[in-house]
Amino acid sequence: MEMLDNCSECGHLFVKSGSINICKSCFDKEEVLFQRVSSFLKKRANRTATTYEVMKETGVSDSLIHQFIRQGRLVLNNFPNISYPCMQCNAQIREGKLCHSCSQEIKHGLEKHNREKIRSNEEPTRPTYRSNERKKE
Repeated sequence: MEMLDNCSECGHLFVKSGSINICKSCFDKEEVLFQRVSSFLKKRANRTATTYEVMKETGVSDSLIHQFIRQGRLVLNNFPNISYPCMQCNAQIREGKLCHSCSQEIKHGLEKHNREKIRSNEEPTRPTYRSNERKKE
């Protein structure tokens, strides 16, 4: 479904379709930057470059490089020294959205929550009586 929205880059009004949050003009500019990064990394000599080196050589910001990775446009299999930040703690990772530590922390928190919920459901419910009422047998 198409709807009007403001471009998250330039603020101009545009017709939004799908999950793209930028206008056609900004998308085209971003595509040029993606091609610059992609062309740089396609060269065999540059495959061992770090994110900083890619940023320095292409002039593309690290946040945009990270965005390309998260979108799946840059696949890190052939680039052993490129990483991006965990969305929770900013530790450098090469896959997913969270580092192992943050992932485990969330997993343990959910397990603890589920255990507490099970425990609370297992406790017998006791009827409450008012002082002037008696339990009928």
